[in-house]
Amino acid sequence: MPGNFGDFQMGVYLDAVNGVNSRYPFDAESIERKAAEALPDWVYRYVSAAAGDGRTQRANIAAYSRYGIIPRMMVSPPERDLSITLFGQRFDTPIFMCPIGLIGLCAPDFQGDVAAARAAAATGVPFTLSTFAQAPMEQVSPHTGATPIFFQLYLPNDRELAASLISRAEASGYSALMLTVDTWALGFRPADLQRGNFPQFRGFCMENYYSDENFTKHLAKPPREDQPAALRHYGKIFQHPITWADLRWIRSQTKLPLAVKGIQHPEDARLAIDNGADVLYCTNHGGRQANSGISTLELLPGILAAAGSTPVMFDGGVRDATDAIIALAMGATAVGLGRPYAYALSYGGAESLTHFLKSFLAELDLCLAVCGFKDLASLKDAGCQPATD
Repeated sequence: MPGNFGDFQMGVYLDAVNGVNSRYPFDAESIERKAAEALPDWVYRYVSAAAGDGRTQRANIAAYSRYGIIPRMMVSPPERDLSITLFGQRFDTPIFMCPIGLIGLCAPDFQGDVAAARAAAATGVPFTLSTFAQAPMEQVSPHTGATPIFFQLYLPNDRELAASLISRAEASGYSALMLTVDTWALGFRPADLQRGNFPQFRGFCMENYYSDENFTKHLAKPPREDQPAALRHYGKIFQHPITWADLRWIRSQTKLPLAVKGIQHPEDARLAIDNGADVLYCTNHGGRQANSGISTLELLPGILAAAGSTPVMFDGGVRDATDAIIALAMGATAVGLGRPYAYALSYGGAESLTHFLKSFLAELDLCLAVCGFKDLASLKDAGCQPATD
């Protein structure tokens, strides 16, 4: 990608000189407020909700304020390199879009998966399609253009269906597979329970299942003709406690690079590598699963120590680029965006999400520039420091 990501900022100022101000906000608080106005209430509440009393979600967000980086002067790099190597590929940016099971409903036309893929094509930021999607995976991947796309797998207890989902991802051009291991059962989410709000049980974001013959062959009628029957069958296959044997089986089913998503304990990191993981993904699901109260940023150093040379992806509480910089300085290979990109998608689809991603990358790039870092390797070498009160 030519030039620096920070050049986006100058374009905004130049447009303003010509009387054109941005239609879209730049800060996380305004983005979420705009999303709360744009999204149907039940979608916004589902995306924003957390497990239990929300302490883990709050811990994720608060953790970054306890760290900082120390700028260096007189070494300002005119050009910066934000590229990384992950899954055996080079990426221009260390940022990616996390899998979000309801992202399809976060665009104005309820086709958020396709919109996110288009934003990936426009920015070079990879998108991760969830197993829960409003469009079948084959219809999403072409929209990412030259930007790689990842597929996230919720492992069902039906091996034929699981093998089919994996092979479909391979055949339709997904460049990596993410196995989520912390969501074989739903976390306890009071806000969703109060409203009975589980959109998948209403038939939303089920197209990867409904388009698979290994799912539909168990039904007397097509899913949309007898949705209660389809959802009853889904309920039978969803809750599958994942084991290390399952990971070995998945490894035997695909040549795609494999990331294990949900790793929080160093011993699990070592076991994941021993059982076939190419990449570790440190996350607590944005505080939506176990309400354990420990931020992923606090857990990251232990995972990095156990990982050795294995790349570590990371997410949890990232709201702006300075948060991502802290995680990258600690040693994360790539940092995922979750709720913020769902919010940015809500009020303008691919266009508003593209604006958000370009803004995020500009802030990331400019922070490195002002602080004297030419690339991510030099940032990691400097590391981060405890912030003082």
